[in-house]
Amino acid sequence: MYQIHGLREKLSLGKSVVTVELEPPKGADPMPTMLTAKHLRGYVDAVNIADSPMATLRMSPIALSHIVQQDLGLEAIFHLTCRDRNILGLQSELLGAAALGVRNILTLTGDQPSRGDHPEARGVFEVDAIGLVKIAKRLNEGSDLAGKALNAPTDFFIGGAANPGADDQEVEFSKLRAKVEAGVRFVQTQPVFDVETALRYQERVVKEGLPVYVLYGILPLKSAKQARFLNEKVPGITIRREIIDRVEAGGREAGVEIAQELYYALKPHVAGVHLYPLNNLQTVYDVLEIKVEPSIAL
Repeated sequence: MYQIHGLREKLSLGKSVVTVELEPPKGADPMPTMLTAKHLRGYVDAVNIADSPMATLRMSPIALSHIVQQDLGLEAIFHLTCRDRNILGLQSELLGAAALGVRNILTLTGDQPSRGDHPEARGVFEVDAIGLVKIAKRLNEGSDLAGKALNAPTDFFIGGAANPGADDQEVEFSKLRAKVEAGVRFVQTQPVFDVETALRYQERVVKEGLPVYVLYGILPLKSAKQARFLNEKVPGITIRREIIDRVEAGGREAGVEIAQELYYALKPHVAGVHLYPLNNLQTVYDVLEIKVEPSIAL
């Protein structure tokens, strides 16, 4: 289905990994995502498949993850949120994912439905992200939440989210410790825009002895306008003036250069990086120097 050494095995062996976030299509045809994702094979170690991000309707991340693994031989990490399912539904989804060979999960609480394209929908939120981690861990141990045995345990590699740029690092690390204690073994972070922020976070993870692999988020900036918006409106993201000035002067090309510099500077020191293409995989191709035919539909 995928290479002998999957994401979990690569991390345990100390290989620096690269993951990329993909947005599922809005519709029943997986080909738009597949056509772009196929060029990542051999360059990245796994792709993330989002779960109706920003509460907007998209194809099931579990189904699409299975298709990506089966048809492309590219390992997937499926997102699962607590927004749309109660504890019965969450367990059922996880058992189905396990049966399909999709074993990497990113556990998320999820966005409120009021933010998305079905604002009249009701959010469930019977548990939060940590509660979902506990569910996945219980299934790995061979029983359901009611304490009843499964006919076979799952084998999920459980992930969560983290934020190296959080204003209150004590609160951030309290959350991280709780996630690790619940069963998280890898985290993918919000975007960082300087090496110092990432390495300072990594140093504390190591100092506290937390048994978790941290993949640091990298977002190639496309404009100074985008950089200023992220800097001013998104909590936990700080972009230095010199970075904004470089993108102001050089545009998207400068954003790609900055992302490349960050990628190569972090690679020797951290478990891996996670690239956010914001639904434009051309930026990932450029950062990783992947040659793609100009005719490809992006």
